Amino acid sequence: MLKAGIPLGSIFGISIRLHYSWFFIFVLVTWALADGYFPASYSDWDTATYWGIGLATSILFFLSVLVHELSHSVVAQAAGIPIKAITLFIFGGVSQISKEPEKPDVEFRMAIAGPLSSLVLGGIFWVIHVATLNVSEPLTALAFWLAWINAVLAGFNLIPGFPMDGGRVLRAIIWWRTNNLRRATRIASTIGRVIGYLFIFGGIFWIFWGNWLNGLWLVLIGWFLENAAAGGYQQVAFQDMLRGHRVSEVMTRDCPVVSPKLTVEQLVQEYFLNSGRRCFPVVDDGRLMGLVTLNDVKAVPHELRPVKTVRETMTPFERLKWVRPQDDLSDVLQLITTEDINQLPVVENNSIVGMVARDNLLSFIRTRAELGYKRKYPT
Repeated sequence: MLKAGIPLGSIFGISIRLHYSWFFIFVLVTWALADGYFPASYSDWDTATYWGIGLATSILFFLSVLVHELSHSVVAQAAGIPIKAITLFIFGGVSQISKEPEKPDVEFRMAIAGPLSSLVLGGIFWVIHVATLNVSEPLTALAFWLAWINAVLAGFNLIPGFPMDGGRVLRAIIWWRTNNLRRATRIASTIGRVIGYLFIFGGIFWIFWGNWLNGLWLVLIGWFLENAAAGGYQQVAFQDMLRGHRVSEVMTRDCPVVSPKLTVEQLVQEYFLNSGRRCFPVVDDGRLMGLVTLNDVKAVPHELRPVKTVRETMTPFERLKWVRPQDDLSDVLQLITTEDINQLPVVENNSIVGMVARDNLLSFIRTRAELGYKRKYPT
């Protein structure tokens, strides 16, 4: 979901994006500052000052959130973990990480970097607040609120529930002590889910007492945390069960291929409608040219389908994510999750030998679980 958004540019090779939900929280924060906090705290400003300082404070707040996420990402890149993008959304910011840390010390450094950066920013804004006390009241007010909110941001993120920064710090410590990532994730995720439920119950309590806006907001945060904590543990558990197994064990062989010369209309009528499949490898003279999916076809207007070719519609091989028969299934699950894709071609010696889909992995996990097989190798 968070892959969609408006690109703003890149910093340190990391793409920065705004998710559409960010605009709602930006407007809400700006309004709360300009029409609530600043008028209540400083009664002698004019309307233009309230809204000007409110807007400036809101922008600097979200830049602070971006710095927080960049701190995680820079530490990750220094450890050899690529970061594809940072997306600002309604609940803050999230980094699109290419793979999870393989060592607890890397996890610890990545997790603690965000709260530390927020504390540093809080200190900088506090110095500005003190330095401008007798210079400009609006500037002093702006700096004070930003110092306070960055301290709150650091403290909130240090709550020891996965997947928050504090939960990741806790997971890293337990992982280091036990040498068991799955156990560490289970403990940190359980705490994260409990915290999520506490937020939800606290929000409901506030709603019943008439503070419906803050109560609803707390419920939404709690719901988000609970779901993220549960999903984080599930991801690690699935990877644990898949580790040591190869793509060749689950891939679909002898999958039908299509020619790049077909029109999109022919592709729909002769392949998609007759097979029920959602994607087809595109092959020419035995060489994999790309992959065409149902989403690719849906993007082509109906009137163009009789004339537009598969070659023009497919994702070309150069941009394609693919795996080999000998690749570990835990790495495949990480790739599918990170890239938010449903299927991958399996390539050997520049030729396609099969397909592996998210459903193949889930079916493999479900069958082994039903038969009582937990994992091939201990973690």
